[in-house]
Amino acid sequence: MSALAVALVTSRVARPLDEDLAPLEHALRRAGAAVSIADWDGPDVEWRAAHLALLRSPWDYTQRLPEFLAWAERTSAQTRLRNPLPVIRWNTDKHYLAQLAQAAVPIVPSCFIEPGEAGGAGLRRFFALQSDSSEFVVKPAVGAGSRDAQRYEHADAEAAALHVQRLLDARQAVLLQPYLDRVDDEGETALIYFNGIFSHAIRKGPLLRRGEGPTRALFAEEHIIPRMPDANELRVGAQTLTAMPFDTPLYARVDLLRDAAGAPRVLELELTEPSLFFQHAPGAAADFASVILESLR
Repeated sequence: MSALAVALVTSRVARPLDEDLAPLEHALRRAGAAVSIADWDGPDVEWRAAHLALLRSPWDYTQRLPEFLAWAERTSAQTRLRNPLPVIRWNTDKHYLAQLAQAAVPIVPSCFIEPGEAGGAGLRRFFALQSDSSEFVVKPAVGAGSRDAQRYEHADAEAAALHVQRLLDARQAVLLQPYLDRVDDEGETALIYFNGIFSHAIRKGPLLRRGEGPTRALFAEEHIIPRMPDANELRVGAQTLTAMPFDTPLYARVDLLRDAAGAPRVLELELTEPSLFFQHAPGAAADFASVILESLR
């Protein structure tokens, strides 16, 4: 029997930045797979030659979402794409947070301003809903890696309104959230799951510094260490996966912050191209490789 062929999907700009790519390639080869690494927008890639196209780091998709979704639809017709197209369509726009909230998942409170709305009016609506928060975050609803996200104080409302309006003028929906300042001391927790089973967790240091402008890089620089999640974090992670409007995906990452009372809240649910932080979890790459290949058998 010929080896199962797995294509790890990346992008030209992300290849040198994706620290998960090499360990996963190595683990898959050790497990007997034939592995290729391909840019999602590579003009000469034969996706039908792979048994599976696994999204790893197509990290420039946020700037080219319609093109990326069209590629995902074409590729899904040629091979198995994981995570699959319905998951990608749902997860690449942070409006999914509203659906999680409707399912009683504790999320970081989120308010959206849509293109065509007035940015100032949207900010005032947010302030009315979150009058107790001294700081807040402006970010695009389609985004990753804290790109174009910025932390503001209420006194900076004028600058924040300009940021909001710039995004709206570019036909981007805007997400407003209170800044949960416990992250400055405790960081963010990311829970990683393979086929719905918890694998490992990491602590990510605070990314949005007071007074700093939004990064225009592919993603903001991160400080990562391993973390052991507590029972409440694991409970919220499991609740989040249960609330998804589709079957359990092959991989998932639930990013959590703690609110003023210390309760974990979902900041993001990463199902498209999350970093999985293999270097901070010995054996995780091999475990994921086994899950991948088992899904093909």
